[in-house]
Amino acid sequence: MAIWLNKDSKVIVQGMTGATGMKHTKLMLGDGTNVVGGVNPRKAGQTVDFDGTEVPVFGTVKEAIEKTGANVSVIFVPEKFTKDAVVEAIDAEIPLAVVITEGIAVHDTASFWAYAGKKGNKTRIIGPNCPGIITPGQSNVGIIPGDITKPGRIGLVSKSGTLTYQMMYELRDIGFSTAVGIGGDPIIGTTHIDALAAFQDDPDTDLIVMIGEIGGDAEERAAAFIKENVTKPVVGYVAGFTAPEGKTMGHAGAIVSGSSGTAQAKKEALEAAGVKVGKTPTETAKLAREILAG
Repeated sequence: MAIWLNKDSKVIVQGMTGATGMKHTKLMLGDGTNVVGGVNPRKAGQTVDFDGTEVPVFGTVKEAIEKTGANVSVIFVPEKFTKDAVVEAIDAEIPLAVVITEGIAVHDTASFWAYAGKKGNKTRIIGPNCPGIITPGQSNVGIIPGDITKPGRIGLVSKSGTLTYQMMYELRDIGFSTAVGIGGDPIIGTTHIDALAAFQDDPDTDLIVMIGEIGGDAEERAAAFIKENVTKPVVGYVAGFTAPEGKTMGHAGAIVSGSSGTAQAKKEALEAAGVKVGKTPTETAKLAREILAG
């Protein structure tokens, strides 16, 4: 089992023929991902050879779904075209759209997020500005390195790309059911809560690792959800304990105002919900090991 992505997932790449899309399509194929097509209206009808694997290019997402049965799209288009690409994926009712692109205007994200809702939320959006989602040994959609971990029984949801990779590496001997990088922008599609609910319902996930960071109140809301709805053990890490107040740190969403949004406030909220919170990624991994060891 896994959440949202497995060996049967059929993946298309919007922006596959661009430099970034080409690079990561090759890596995703190398990880065993079933990439069935690319989308570029200017190159429709062509095929791209990835070390002997011929991947067709379609003019639209709708056509790609009709011809291949695709149920996942990963989006590698430049930020000024991303909104249109996501709207196209939503109109085609693809079940999962993973938006890797960073630097998207918050207004654009708000627009396509609202559009997905208006269309009945038939498309789950992960991202934008995220590393993607991986179910190790089955499928890898995005830019997460596929060789840093193995299949296992930990579920991971993280705002930060690099901390996703570090946690996967720290716990590589135990392995992961699925790891999801949700992105750190002020507005995102899939949230911590969405992933927590999915991992709670996944019989092959025994423990959940949740990585947050300063700014906003997503972690506090996740803590409230955990208290009410999650019976599996959760360990957490909040990036930004040493961040100066009022300064934007890296991600567009990581800004602290007053006492709200601080790492300490988030840590306290999570601990009040029974989550063990590490002060460093390594300490967080150690807590996970201790719980799984019983």
